[in-house]
Amino acid sequence: MALHISATNAEHPVLLLELPWDIPLERWPEKHLVPLPRGISRHVVRYARAGDEVIAVKELAERPAVREYGLLRDLDRLGIPAVDALAVVTGRVDAAGEPLEPALITRHLGGSMPYRSMFETTLRPATMHRLMDALAVLLVRLHLAGFAWGDCSLSNTLFRRDAGAYAAYLVDAETGELHPRLSTGQREYDLDLARVNISGELLDLEASGALHPSVDPIEFGTEICARYGSLWQELTRTSVYPAGKHHYMERRIRRLNDLGFDVAEMQIDHSSHGDTVTFVPKVVDAGHHQRQLLRLTGLDAEENQARRLLNDLESWMATQDDRDARPEVLAHRWVRDVFRPTVRAVPAELRGSMDAAEIYHELLEHRWYLSERAQHDIGLDTAVQDYIENILPKARETLEPTGPE
Repeated sequence: MALHISATNAEHPVLLLELPWDIPLERWPEKHLVPLPRGISRHVVRYARAGDEVIAVKELAERPAVREYGLLRDLDRLGIPAVDALAVVTGRVDAAGEPLEPALITRHLGGSMPYRSMFETTLRPATMHRLMDALAVLLVRLHLAGFAWGDCSLSNTLFRRDAGAYAAYLVDAETGELHPRLSTGQREYDLDLARVNISGELLDLEASGALHPSVDPIEFGTEICARYGSLWQELTRTSVYPAGKHHYMERRIRRLNDLGFDVAEMQIDHSSHGDTVTFVPKVVDAGHHQRQLLRLTGLDAEENQARRLLNDLESWMATQDDRDARPEVLAHRWVRDVFRPTVRAVPAELRGSMDAAEIYHELLEHRWYLSERAQHDIGLDTAVQDYIENILPKARETLEPTGPE
């Protein structure tokens, strides 16, 4: 039997040939291995170095190895956060000619850690909530894509922070199934498995003394399911907005914000009946919006201001005909054609100590209030005029000293 490597890239087989495939994985020499934290697994799993890359090697039978390899590639095509499948190695034999189990090769996700190892450290409450949110987002995205995981657990999930964003990644797809669409029963079954697995692993950590006392294993598993339910409902509701009702889209964004999620991507489909909106959520770290707004527009704002301005920018970009243009290009156009003219419409003598970002934030809030009251989008120009005539004079009266009585 000859060694055979099926790979996604022509370079990988050459690099992988340098590894000791004639030795069982659990006995690989230390010189090939990379000491990285990993979760528990029913299979032997090791991290190794192949050229400049760190890879994860998992021994399992040929059929499930090939199947998982295909599923991971499918998830990559669907844009789902999961590890990259690199190769399947078959035809392994040891020095005596005895067959060895095939191996599935995936790329190690740089800067990531298994969820299980995260709970072996002291977690701040805010970090724990972001971990829950990120895992809920992953489950929702998998189910929206028609993927039933069948084995969601802390060990099968990687956690990663990237430029302020918190994200969970699928590691093990061995038990997964990809369908055109999941039924409610399939989703609920998958979610129940996740709850039992996650709470079970946390109970195991608690019994070993590795879990922080502030984490309740049962409550944590239940809370992830609750977060999933709220997010699923908000994301899967099909809303068709009539022309002139764009403030309804902002209402949807605000509800996601209230759930603790930010909109990473918004898609608007136009039809004869109205506009259908699709959202993609993400979990972010403190200060993310400030950094993102500064990078895209050069505007320096406070975190809440930046979040509000980014929401407006995202909504505006989704309505542009050339949505395929780079975000930086569209953001520059938004600053030039929307942000600056709107701020300049407010007379300098009426602005007081408010900077440009605060003025625009106030105008957006006023537009939202007036649009809700009118039940249609009144537009920025009307909001600016009303703000100048009815809001700023009252604000100045409040700020002006009354003098001695």
